[in-house]
Amino acid sequence: MAFKYIEIERVEKLTKKEFIENYYKPQKPVVITNQIEDWPAFTKWNFEFLKEVAGNKTVPLYDSRKTDHTKKVNEPDFTMTMSEYINILEKGPTDLRIFLYNLMKDVPSMKADMKWPKLGLRLIKSLPLVFFGGQNAKVFMHYDIDFPNIFHIHFEGKKQCVLVDPKETKYMYRLPYSWICNEDIDFDNPDFEKFPALKLVKPYITNLQHGEMLYMPEGWWHYMKYLTPGFSLSLRSLAGRPKNLIKGFANVAIIRYYDNWMRKRKGQAWLDYKDQEAIRRTNALIEK
Repeated sequence: MAFKYIEIERVEKLTKKEFIENYYKPQKPVVITNQIEDWPAFTKWNFEFLKEVAGNKTVPLYDSRKTDHTKKVNEPDFTMTMSEYINILEKGPTDLRIFLYNLMKDVPSMKADMKWPKLGLRLIKSLPLVFFGGQNAKVFMHYDIDFPNIFHIHFEGKKQCVLVDPKETKYMYRLPYSWICNEDIDFDNPDFEKFPALKLVKPYITNLQHGEMLYMPEGWWHYMKYLTPGFSLSLRSLAGRPKNLIKGFANVAIIRYYDNWMRKRKGQAWLDYKDQEAIRRTNALIEK
């Protein structure tokens, strides 16, 4: 048994008014298919270009292993140069990913290749983050710690994006003191017997191709799978809703430090507790 997906709406280039009224205010995801065709990046950005301008930069890498209690939140598993990593991507399937990397801090010249979308969001211009993945690489289901609004723009190949409305967080087996769900859940083949609350989730889905931009509203869960090797650029703004802004601040300033402290203090027992507690709380909710 699989999820019954809802296709994310796809539109062509939007005006500021159209975006604000139809998507930002109702917090509705949308794929904008030709918003960046006038960017130099649209024709320039590919793996060969990145080898040329960033090949010697050291990049943070993650694989598909479960959370390790010896590592801090979002600490990379290892590093290598961009050229070495792209060579791996081009050889075939790999689970190696780059996650939350501010490439343009290391290669400022790339900023000239992009234009900040003028759609009414106050985007944080110091944080244009990039994400890379090899064929079949997956990004675990999560929501962003600071509840941003995100424009997620894909380059090279195809990437599958699955989103879940934050209203359904109670069914997502979210770990305590975290913004991820139980890591034993396979969102490609969900086990509805072990995780029965997932049957109540109605996920949204789309496949992004080169140059397409996905708008992800505040607090939406997202699971990404690279159908081919590729990379994406995320442009973000602060949460516009006071409740989300407060929760985001608490996560960044307090919760993640508490979680790191508990990992150091209790080790694997802390992670095991969070996994078990997520299942207990969520299943108890649907058993009422």
